[in-house]
Amino acid sequence: MNYKILIADDEAEIRDLLRLYLEKDGYEIYEAADGMEALAILDREKPDLAILDIMMPGPDGYRVLQNIRETNNIPVILLSARSGDSDKILGLDLGADDYITKPFVPLEAVARVHSNLRRFYDLGGGKNRITEKNILETQTLRLDLKSCLLYRKEERIVLTSVEFRIMKLFMENPGKVFTKQQLFEEGWGESYMLSDNNVMVCISKLRSKLDRGGTEYIRTIRGLGYRLEDEGE
Repeated sequence: MNYKILIADDEAEIRDLLRLYLEKDGYEIYEAADGMEALAILDREKPDLAILDIMMPGPDGYRVLQNIRETNNIPVILLSARSGDSDKILGLDLGADDYITKPFVPLEAVARVHSNLRRFYDLGGGKNRITEKNILETQTLRLDLKSCLLYRKEERIVLTSVEFRIMKLFMENPGKVFTKQQLFEEGWGESYMLSDNNVMVCISKLRSKLDRGGTEYIRTIRGLGYRLEDEGE
């Protein structure tokens, strides 16, 4: 499939470098030099993946990401010269799927694009996903595997691709305890690193979306991991 990719960065050299490498693999590239242009391309071209520079002018990468997550769960990779954990955690908390620190090796960036597209569209329930059963349900939750949307009763909850894969795992196995390693490898499709806190951030974000009126859907099992509990209200 000829995937569409948005590259939004105020540095023309970065855009040119990414375009050069990504077009070699057959991707259709759209470029934006600021947040407003990025939003216009997102609305007009409906890209399959977005690469967003955090510090670009206009609406910055964080705000463009927030705008995307209001209606869409396409993979989003953030670019930044900042390497601090707080910036990465904020990006993940807002719904980013990956984070690349500048300066970067172009082939690594291409590999991350490949990985996120494969996980989302081939493995994660995106537009290429074909399933016999398109709905997973518990007492009050319903996960649409075709649209990648989660419903709490009638309330629609938009998920990132990582959140979708983790909720899919939980809802296929309600009540089963999953370790951080299992959740990381399912959500990110990579080998688990002991120092990685992405799982904790993702669980916190899911809880903020799910928990209402004192109901706790994702329970921490001390020393073991997490499990989904949905006994109705």
